[in-house]
Amino acid sequence: MTQEDKELLLKDLCARLPYGVKVYNEPYVFDLDNFEVISTITETIIEVIEEGWKPYLRPMSSMTEEERFNFQSLAFVNDAIMIFDWLHSHHFDCRGLIPKGLALEAPKGMYN
Repeated sequence: MTQEDKELLLKDLCARLPYGVKVYNEPYVFDLDNFEVISTITETIIEVIEEGWKPYLRPMSSMTEEERFNFQSLAFVNDAIMIFDWLHSHHFDCRGLIPKGLALEAPKGMYN
């Protein structure tokens, strides 16, 4: 994995922490949440990346009609932070990590 890929993954995982993102490294699935101090969070994310764990994310194409309506409603507000928070909270791959091999497609229903 290139340094650029590691940095991209670090940024993405940090933004997803409040939403309980799941990561995978055969044969284990681990939920990145419930950390008490920031240093522990940072160390854990760096360790996850270094050891080859990959987050489970939803491709944008898996967006339901209801989700698409809610997403489009946010576009009218024109607030980038709200849009990214919504995408992260619904575990969508808004940075294209799945095609790059940096994330795995979440099985249907994983984040219900």
